[in-house]
Amino acid sequence: MAVYPEYMVAPIRQDLTEVGFEQLMTPEEVDSTFASNEGTVLVAVNSVCGCAAAKARPALKMALASAEKKPGKLVTVFAGMETDAVAKMREHLLPYPPSSPCIALFKDGELVHMIERYHIEGSDAMRIVNNLQGAFEEYC
Repeated sequence: MAVYPEYMVAPIRQDLTEVGFEQLMTPEEVDSTFASNEGTVLVAVNSVCGCAAAKARPALKMALASAEKKPGKLVTVFAGMETDAVAKMREHLLPYPPSSPCIALFKDGELVHMIERYHIEGSDAMRIVNNLQGAFEEYC
């Protein structure tokens, strides 16, 4: 069951989908993302909160726009909306506790880099950009 009305989150979803993120709506879509265990996948657990709007989404877009190396696949789930898809994604994010927003990078099916909400709240967007680009450089 969705916590927020779709009309409210539609522009927030679009903020990431318009730059290439695939919105995952079901647990099956989440599992399918990791089925091949090949390549790099950047996961954004999106949220309506202020730190997602002011820091996480802008940092994701800036990091991807200016990075030389980039993940092969970009996906997002929306906390508070598709609860089954979010719960399935959070299984892949273990051992990290549920956190939204958060950003994770997988390489060949393995979680190799994680930015939790408290990292996002405690940083400015450029620090997050630098963090992401460092991870892209190392793993992509």
